[in-house]
Amino acid sequence: MQSLGRAPQRPHAIRRDPAPSRWQYRMQRLWLTPLFRVLFRVGLPVASVGLIAALVLHDDSRRAALVQTYDSLSEQFQDRPEFRVSYLSIEGASRDLADAVRAKLAVKLPESSFDLDLDALRQKAEALDAVAKAELRVRAGGVLQVLLTERAPVLVWRNDTGLELLDATGHRVAGLAARGDRSDLPLVAGEGADTHASEALELLDAAGPISPRIRGLVRMGDRRWDIVLDREQRILLPSDGAVAALERLLALDAAENLLARDLVAVDLRNEQRPVLRLAPFALAEARRALGIIETTESDL
Repeated sequence: MQSLGRAPQRPHAIRRDPAPSRWQYRMQRLWLTPLFRVLFRVGLPVASVGLIAALVLHDDSRRAALVQTYDSLSEQFQDRPEFRVSYLSIEGASRDLADAVRAKLAVKLPESSFDLDLDALRQKAEALDAVAKAELRVRAGGVLQVLLTERAPVLVWRNDTGLELLDATGHRVAGLAARGDRSDLPLVAGEGADTHASEALELLDAAGPISPRIRGLVRMGDRRWDIVLDREQRILLPSDGAVAALERLLALDAAENLLARDLVAVDLRNEQRPVLRLAPFALAEARRALGIIETTESDL
């Protein structure tokens, strides 16, 4: 039998507020900040590792042990057979130059490739006059390869100290004991002949028909060139336009056979007025032909 009275009321459930708390709201806002996310994901681990490393390395004995371990592992790695260099190969040079480069490098083999300073070795090789360029590399099989570009001598330069071989740029290649050792190369002389080697080569190239008669080129006062021919003849060239002046002389020689005459010198320094210097005998004959009588003083 049910009571006719009011049914007892059930306690109401507590309704939760869906809004985050103030602390949660601030944390959510902070997490949305890019800088905070970077610091949390990267900075915190790095700082943790740094703190641990600082604690470990703070002890001198631990630090020394770590350094010793690193050096030992590094030495073991570098001394592996695949990194050992046992042979030296020099290519692109004559036998004499190869021997000179080998002595200059003075590499003690076998040695680890990590201990070879290739740049310093290259500078040593290029310090030799006969070496224009050197390239060094370590090849498979433990070979230190040296590729050389050798300077080619094209001139013999006679200076105050003796004879020297020059390349096309005027750079010294080597000394020369006697002119006959390289009689196949043209001779230049005088101060500044080395720095103006390219001009000398241009003149020799332009000489053409008289090339077999050329005994050498002389640099005069480091300003201009004289061409010395056989029969003690000289061609005095101007300081500017020397090649053009020589070409004009060669054209005149082809037409008049000028250089076959008894001339001591042809002075081309004045473009408007070239001067011919006759030999003494030729000068006397010319005066006689013109009716000029030379008189000599009598002792009476």
